[in-house]
Amino acid sequence: MIPINKILQSIPHQLYVGNADLYIAAPSPIDPHNTNPNLIMWVNDKNISLLDQLEVGTVICSKQFSNYKKTCNYIIVENPRLAFKILIEKFFVEEENYEISTTAQIHPSVVISDKVSVGHHVVIEKDAVIGHHTVIGSNTVIKNKTIIGNYVKIGSNNTIGGVGFGYEKDIEGNYSIMPHLGNVVIEDFVEIGNNTCIDRAVMGSTVLHEHVKVDNLVHIAHGVTIGKNSLIIANAMIGGSTHIGENVWFAPSASVLNKKNIANNVTIGMGAVVLKDVKEGEVIVGNPGKSLNK
Repeated sequence: MIPINKILQSIPHQLYVGNADLYIAAPSPIDPHNTNPNLIMWVNDKNISLLDQLEVGTVICSKQFSNYKKTCNYIIVENPRLAFKILIEKFFVEEENYEISTTAQIHPSVVISDKVSVGHHVVIEKDAVIGHHTVIGSNTVIKNKTIIGNYVKIGSNNTIGGVGFGYEKDIEGNYSIMPHLGNVVIEDFVEIGNNTCIDRAVMGSTVLHEHVKVDNLVHIAHGVTIGKNSLIIANAMIGGSTHIGENVWFAPSASVLNKKNIANNVTIGMGAVVLKDVKEGEVIVGNPGKSLNK
C-alpha cells in the first residue's frame, strides 16, 4: 500500500481533491463500477463522462472534470495518460534484474557494457557491441558487427543484422546473393518488439536513431535509416535504402518501396503503400499511397 502523498510527490499535478490519508493498493483501468476504494485509475477527456458513474476510488484526470464526489479522489493533471505512466513506472514496475543467461551464446570478441540483460538462448556473434542498461529477450540473434547503444530494449525471437534480400543475376541468368558487408547500428533508447527482422547494409550501416520504437513483426531491410522518435508499428515493411525522417508515424501493415525518402513529421496510414518520396508533414493513405494534404 502506497500513501497518496508519496504518489502526489512523484506526479506533476495541478490539484488534488480527496482524502489526504488515503493508501493506494494497485493501478486499474477506468471502471465506473469499481468498488475498491484503494484502486487508482486514469481517464482521458474522450471518456471523462465515465466519472459521473464512479462512486469510489482514485482517478487521474484533467481539469475538464469538476463534478467531484466526496467518496472519490481526484488527481488533476495536464496529461492523464503520461501521469499514469509515471505512476506505474515509479511504484508498480519491478526493477530490471540485469543478468546474462547461461544458455546464451556470446562470441568472445563481443563487447558488453555493465548492467546488460541477455535472455535464454540468445546468440550474439563476433565483433558486436552492446551498451549499458540494455535488455535482449530470449531467442534473439544479434549478428556480427551489430552495434547496440545504451538503454535499448529488444524483445524475443528477433534477428538483427541478418543478410538482406539483395540478389543479382549471374552470367547464367541465375540469382545469387549480393554480399552484405555492412552492419546494423541501434542508438540509445531504441525499443524493438518481438519477431522483427532488421537487415544489415550491403555497405555502411542500417541505422535506427535515438528513441525509435519498433513494434512486433516488422521488417526493416538493408541500408534503411530511421530518424529520432519515429514509430514503426506492427507488420510494417520498410524497403531497402529507404530514409525515414524524425517523428514519423508508420502505421500497422504500411509498406514503403525501396530507396524512398520519407521526410520529418510524416504520418503513413494503416495499410498504405508508399511508392514515391513523401514531403515533410504529409499524411499518406491508400494503395497506392496518396497525400491527404492535397
